[in-house]
Amino acid sequence: MSDVVAVDNLVEKYHQLKKEIGKIIVGQNEAVHFTLVSLFCGGHSLLIGVPGLAKTLLVNTVSDALGLNFKRIQFTPDLMPSDILGSEILDEDRHFKFLKGPIFANIILADEINRTPPKTQAALLEAMQERCVTIAGNQYPLAPPFFVLATQNPIEQEGTYPLPEAQLDRFMFSIHLEYPTFKEEVLVVKNTTSSIVNAITPILSAPEIIAIQQLIRRVPVADNVIEYAVKLVGKTRPKSIEASDFVQKYLDWGAGPRASQNLILAAKAHAIVSGKYSPDIEDVKAVAIPILSHRIVKNYKAEAEGISVSEIITTLF
Repeated sequence: MSDVVAVDNLVEKYHQLKKEIGKIIVGQNEAVHFTLVSLFCGGHSLLIGVPGLAKTLLVNTVSDALGLNFKRIQFTPDLMPSDILGSEILDEDRHFKFLKGPIFANIILADEINRTPPKTQAALLEAMQERCVTIAGNQYPLAPPFFVLATQNPIEQEGTYPLPEAQLDRFMFSIHLEYPTFKEEVLVVKNTTSSIVNAITPILSAPEIIAIQQLIRRVPVADNVIEYAVKLVGKTRPKSIEASDFVQKYLDWGAGPRASQNLILAAKAHAIVSGKYSPDIEDVKAVAIPILSHRIVKNYKAEAEGISVSEIITTLF
């Protein structure tokens, strides 16, 4: 199959996926889009929103529509690394046997990831970056495709442990879910208070998703688009000569090189599902906010004046 035919098939599959997910998830089109884009790129996503906005339901629905092995981990203050990764035990023959933890799945829902201590949060780092875990000196690979979709409540901070920057940088996207419109909320209430149950039909299998990830990697990108993405990331760094006075005034830290890589990968996927065969600068702009927003650190002036991260990123365009 040629790449052109593969791209056309991907566009069709993408719309089928959105239709299946739409049976359960009302609205949240941007969140659904970026979640699918991250999966097509092989990236992880952080879903941020107040309680009741269907963060967990979205991940469950996406896993059903993709036909992948799915595990949910509820993060709590007493969760231990072994509860995620697994542990070695002595079997009846007095031999050590490794019992796999829930991390050994295709899609991992890390529910309320900021409610567990850094020791347990760090247990995800190697798995997210290296696609393997190390137990008692032995490495165990995670079967592809492998995604971590984490949820976080931005309001209640009591009893939470902020994610370290190193772990935040492992997430390709930070996706903010917004309140539904009046019509959408009416439809949500109708759907969730009736006896009707909508079944989800799996659209893509694991081998097909791996093929899509490889296809995204093969999508050509013009040099000027790559240069634009790198310059855009460079503008977020207050000490850079390209940084504007606005950035120098309101930011303490900018994004690293992983942001540039993710910008191009996400721009490729965004272009493909939009029916194009190669990304342009507009595709980079379309994915910039969810890719950069968790990688830049505001200073006290920005906090005091109520300047949002998205406002800062928008000025970079």
